[in-house]
Amino acid sequence: MTYKNGEEEAVKIPLVTPYKMGKFQLSQRVVLAPLTRQRSYGNVPQQHAVLYYSQRTTKGGLLISEATGVSDTAQGLPETPGIWTKEQVEAWKPIVDAVHAKGGIFFCQIWHVGRVSNSGFQPNGQAPISCTDKGLTNLEQAGGTDITSFTPPRKLTTKEIPLIVDDFRTAARNAIDAGFDGVEIHGAHGYLIDQFMKDGVNDRTDEYGGSLENRCRFALEVVEAVVNEIGADKVGIRLSPFADYMQSGDSNPKALGLYMAESLNKYNILYCHMVEPRMKTLGEKDDCPDSLVPMRKAFNGTFVSAGGYDMEDGNNAVAENRTNLVAYGRLFLANPDLPKRFELNAPLNKYNRETFYTSDPVVGYTDYPFLESAV
Repeated sequence: MTYKNGEEEAVKIPLVTPYKMGKFQLSQRVVLAPLTRQRSYGNVPQQHAVLYYSQRTTKGGLLISEATGVSDTAQGLPETPGIWTKEQVEAWKPIVDAVHAKGGIFFCQIWHVGRVSNSGFQPNGQAPISCTDKGLTNLEQAGGTDITSFTPPRKLTTKEIPLIVDDFRTAARNAIDAGFDGVEIHGAHGYLIDQFMKDGVNDRTDEYGGSLENRCRFALEVVEAVVNEIGADKVGIRLSPFADYMQSGDSNPKALGLYMAESLNKYNILYCHMVEPRMKTLGEKDDCPDSLVPMRKAFNGTFVSAGGYDMEDGNNAVAENRTNLVAYGRLFLANPDLPKRFELNAPLNKYNRETFYTSDPVVGYTDYPFLESAV
């Protein structure tokens, strides 16, 4: 697909056309995907995040924050931010203010890792919590850390589950108090909510296990609690029904994705953010005949797609009405002015995987060049 920007043959580029998402008037369809960067020392957002997020802000652009822990049991990676303490809420405020100063719309992704952790990240060295007591086999931790073993989790009792739901509710309230425009519930990538939903992990025999409806109960209770706390017009959710990240696969991902898309309509949430079926493993595209189109058709709100998109693929998805918005991760990480580059069909900076998950406050974080200074 070729786009010309000359006066005689101007062609609208789908990704940079405006879109109304609920009460938010977006200037374009390119979304900053939630990206773990591991630069929030002691789980507290830092001043260098002000520059990082503001660099990637355009007037009317939608940004989703990196995954942000809902409690002290939610941690599984070093130096990831939280939003359960007053200190964390206060630390987020200047970051949110910087995005708003440039006219951006900013959602906080709220997160619990579940069993993707070990006791070193947990309060008092306790076992991580999950829907199961089945542990992960040793594999390299997401985020490229040197932690290659996971502590077997403790299965939550039925009575404890409402307490975790309440952690998400409180985190959502804290996000609004920090100034965020809304929250995205992290229900993807093998973390706690996904662990409950996937039959490859969930082996419960109570009302939170067994049938598809039971396995999705926890996710929908979180959605309901968050909606009741801050309003449906400020709530999105991210799902990856087809993915097998962190050994969290499902035997019928199509049914899972469709059930969730349909069930979410009851709560009238703002958007559903789904990861493409081709992204079955972390960071790698696979050949896959499956599609998100049935879920996109079933869901009544704004639909956001993510997973392996380039400019042409994203333009096609919007033009063919397969999605409303496209979330970009690695490309946006390396190109702080990505929407402008798409508009001009300009060359892109190459990303450097080796600096994705370091603690350096500059290198691989805020030092990627803008178009006017790119070589």
